[in-house]
Parts: sequence; C-alpha cells; structure tokens
Amino acid sequence: MQQARGISFKNIHLQRRFFVLLLIAAFLFAASFPYKIIFPIAQTYLLILSAILIVDIILLFSGTAKITANRNHGSLLFLGENNRIELRIESNYNRKLKLELYDELPEQLQERNFKIDALIEAGESIPIEYTVTASERGIYTWGNLNVIASTGIGLCARHFQSAQPESIPCYPSIPQMKNFELMAFARISNEQGIKRLRRIGHSYEFEQIKTYVQGDDQRSVNWKATSRKSSLMVNQYQDERSQQVYAVIDKSRSMLMPFDGLSLLDYAVNTSLVISNIALRKHDKTGLITFADKLGTALKAERSHNQLRKILQSLYAEKEHESEADFNILYRAVKNMIPGRSLIMLFTNFESSYSMERALLNLRKINRLHLLVVVIFENTELVNFSRSEAKTIRDIYIQTLAEKLAEEKRAIVQQLRRFGIQVILSSPKDLSLNSVNKYLELKSKGLI
Repeated sequence: MQQARGISFKNIHLQRRFFVLLLIAAFLFAASFPYKIIFPIAQTYLLILSAILIVDIILLFSGTAKITANRNHGSLLFLGENNRIELRIESNYNRKLKLELYDELPEQLQERNFKIDALIEAGESIPIEYTVTASERGIYTWGNLNVIASTGIGLCARHFQSAQPESIPCYPSIPQMKNFELMAFARISNEQGIKRLRRIGHSYEFEQIKTYVQGDDQRSVNWKATSRKSSLMVNQYQDERSQQVYAVIDKSRSMLMPFDGLSLLDYAVNTSLVISNIALRKHDKTGLITFADKLGTALKAERSHNQLRKILQSLYAEKEHESEADFNILYRAVKNMIPGRSLIMLFTNFESSYSMERALLNLRKINRLHLLVVVIFENTELVNFSRSEAKTIRDIYIQTLAEKLAEEKRAIVQQLRRFGIQVILSSPKDLSLNSVNKYLELKSKGLI
C-alpha cells in the first residue's frame, strides 16, 4: 500500500458532514446581513469548524500512521463459482477508524460501485471477504485497492491506494469437477442424485466372489462357492477398462444463449471437464473435440497422467463463434480421428426441427460408428412461462407460442431417439448431473 509523505491535498477527502456544517455557516453569514448580531456568531462558528477540521487532518496525517491493505486470493478463478477474495487491512493508528474500501473489480464483472464499509480498532489487523462469480473464461484484472479512512470526527478522510493491479485467469470449474468425482465414487452418491446402476450381462472383468444380496443378478450365482459356504454366493464383475470417451462441444452461435449468467457453451465446458475426470478415474481414455464452422480442438483420447491438464487448458482457451455449426466437419473429424468404437457425448443445442434435420444425417453416420449421446438444453424459462397463469389475451398468445416451442424441443428428442441415438434433454443447471448419470448408466450396461 502506497502512502503520501506528509499531508498531500490529493489524499484529503472532505466528507459530507463537513459540507453540511459549512452550509450552516453560509446560512449564518447570510442571516447576518439583516441581523447584524448574528455576524459574530457566524465568525465564531466558522473558526471552530476550521479548528476541528485542522485537528481531524492532524489526527489522520500525524507521524508515520498509515493503513496497509493487501488482496489475497487463489491462483485461479473458477467459471460459474463463487470465488472468495480476502482483503487484509492493517492499521498502526492509535485510534479507531472508519474505513470505506473501494476495490476496482475486473471489467467482466460490470460492477462500478463496489464498496465495503468497515471499522478497525487501534493497531488492529482485520480480514474482509467478498465473493465474485466469474461468468466467462479468460483473464480477470483487478485495479487499485482504495481505502478511505476517517476518524470519529468525520469531517475529512485520508486516501490510501494499493500499488499494483493483479490479474487472475478464470478456468473451468475444478471444484464442480471434484464434487462430482466424490459423488460418483462415494457410497452416498445415490442420495446426492448420482445413480448407482447394477451391471447387466457378463461382459466384464471378474473381480471377486461375494455374498448374494437382494437385487444381484441370479445368473451370477457361483454354485461351487455356495456349496462350500452354505449360503448364496455370486460372482462380482468390474467394468471393462480403457474404453474411449470423447466430449464433443458445439461452439456455434446456438450455444451463445445465456442462462443464470453463463452461456450454454460455458455449461458444456464445465460438464466436459467433469465427464473427462470421472472417465479417467474409471480407467477409461478421454479426449476432446470442439467445432463450429471449422474444427477447433482435436485432442485424442488417452489415459496419461497429464491428459486432464491438457483437456483443462484446451477448455480454458475455447471461444464462441457467431457462425452455424457444420456437422459434416464433425463427422469427418470423428471418422478420421477415432479408430475404435467410442462413447461420444455431443453438447449442442437445437431450437428448431429444421436445424436438427440439417444435422441428422451426419449424426446417424456418427452413431453407426460409435455410441453417440446428444446432449441438448431445455429452455427452462420458456417451460416455466408456458405453465404460468395467463391473465390477458397477450399472455395467452405468448404462452401458446411458448408451449409450441417447448413441444418442438420434445419432438426433436423423440425423433433422435427413433433413429437409435441416445439423447439427454437437460436444464443447464442439471447438465453435469444428468451427463454423469448417463455415462455411468451406459458403462454399467456394458454399451461401451
């Protein structure tokens, strides 16, 4: 924190209280024109006000007294999360001060009147926290941290300012990734929404023999072990490993639609990181493909130690495109890049049957080569509006239109499913949960 040496006029801020009292002095002087007896009172009042102001200035600028402020934060911000920023304020004044903190927030937050009020005792060090929600990936730059300190007199204040602006990159949500990892592998996952499905069939690697419990596949009964133990014993199998899982993200303008401060593309980015991490933990190989009118990232599926870092860096750098998505480019990339049968989770959005039909031929080609899951977004605001009570003729018209659009989205889902394509229709906020459930379901059924 920088401070001016001695008393600097640019560091003195006259407070509202001073101007109110000064206005009273002006009123007294004005009243002294018709009433001469008031003039000495006005002079005395102004002298006392000036003396108090001088005392207040001396108290704020005396000796080496200063306020030191530092901004503490993590090395990264996370997309869509409440990121904690801590301010550490220290005072070596010998008196209690009132503080006004003005932190110059990054332009992405669109906040220009950010202020925190605080009180600090003599010689005290206090922490002050606030949170920011990052709504886009990229570099967030904080400017100066300004502290306005005033005494109990409150006629003037002293301005302190931090030295250096700071920049922090915003990455896809790692906390969300870790949270879903814990839910997917914990015993309590079912209570949190992650489905634990029983395996179907026997196309899995043998793991162990265990005691039969209700719900186990009766075809897995091990009769030799049952005769030895005098109780039903079943063979337990583990999922096949080293399957290929690709997250494919449509970056076209259909993914620019906002929801709760984030674009659909940002929801897809966060979910792709979640799926990639869980697939790696399940010993599968993960890869990433992005596209719009041309191919973007093309990261082949691997199970190396730094694969998740590669995916994270690639997702961080992805940008939206104003163009239409070219699914023919996607089909050629999938055909040339992915040799074996893989699970492909395609995050896209179709708002009309026409846009889906244009992509349908290529989607069917991809589905013949691989297990394709098309993830599209439900417009929850439109659905909620269509279910609300209509009070005017205009509301009835708009509600009917909303119902028609919502029904068209459901028709798109049904048409894709008729061609054997797996579909997830999800609200943006439930995207990660529904996508993880679908991955675990397909893996548990041995479809990949």
